[in-house]
Amino acid sequence: MSLRLALRPLVVCSALFLFGSLAAAQTKVAVISLQKAVLESAEIKAASAAMEARYKPRLSQIENLDREIATLSQNLQTNAGKLTPQAEADMNAQLQRKQRDVQRYRDDLQGDVDNERNTILQKAGQKMSEVVKKYAEEKGIDVVVDMPYTVYFKTALDITNDAIAAYDKAYPAGAPAAGK
Repeated sequence: MSLRLALRPLVVCSALFLFGSLAAAQTKVAVISLQKAVLESAEIKAASAAMEARYKPRLSQIENLDREIATLSQNLQTNAGKLTPQAEADMNAQLQRKQRDVQRYRDDLQGDVDNERNTILQKAGQKMSEVVKKYAEEKGIDVVVDMPYTVYFKTALDITNDAIAAYDKAYPAGAPAAGK
């Protein structure tokens, strides 16, 4: 029997011992709802309120046009047959023009809101990832898993509220918004 064959069981046993002691070391795992953490941060709440205030005049303009369209539609129905063909055609043209305008305003507003919201959320998401990484390093956490990808976990592993608090401390709501 060669020396190599005689040492093989010793090498295998040593490897098993080594891996056994590594496996015995506790791996610290935490779970987070990254989406909830970002959306419930003070900075995002403040940015949302600022966006709402910024887009309120445009929304009011759309609401006014909706009322004008409702009034025109009501007038057309109420006065059907009482108007001259030209007056009815003019009212129909005016109604269609206002409907087209309000749809264009809605589309523009939605596009602007979506773009700004996505920019703010993307930047906040990146900052939240950095905060979570720093938090995990400080707490000795080896792995942080996002909740939607977790089948089961004990609620004690959830660090979402801790991440929100750490984020709010690092990026106070009074500071310039993430989208700025």
